Amino acid sequence: SSVIHICRDVNYGWLMRNIHANGASLFFICLYLHVGRGIYYGSYLFKELWNVGVVLLILVMMTAFVGYVLPWGQMSFWGATVITNLLSAVPFIGQTLVQWIWGGFSIDNATLTRFFAFHFILPFIITAMTIIHVIFLHETGSNNPTGLNSDSDKISFHPYFIYNDA
Repeated sequence: SSVIHICRDVNYGWLMRNIHANGASLFFICLYLHVGRGIYYGSYLFKELWNVGVVLLILVMMTAFVGYVLPWGQMSFWGATVITNLLSAVPFIGQTLVQWIWGGFSIDNATLTRFFAFHFILPFIITAMTIIHVIFLHETGSNNPTGLNSDSDKISFHPYFIYNDA
């Protein structure tokens, strides 16, 4: 009911909701371009940096998925049913994990409440992982598409660049 209140009663609330929903698509376009650039220039060779990036991608996809479920329509319900049931294939803990995510034995209001919580908490985790990603990036150095040696004019990340990135 709070989303309905914002969309109907708050000035330009409908615009804020549409920007939030469509901004996610724009964010994924930028994210896929970033991953494509990383593959093209061989950034996967920096294993720690790449692995943090993969974890970030998974977290962003999880956030988008739980955000997709929040309108609670037919597509959302069945999307939640199918995707969460995929977790039941995890050996030993799959069924327990699915029931924990659902908050019971089927998708219900408890599931929606949990997904609201996940949709709120995950961006903070994504922010922390992004900071870790930037720290690893500054440690290894960014990939250099020009092919020129740029090691000669490097300066340390702290204290010079930490203020620049903040």
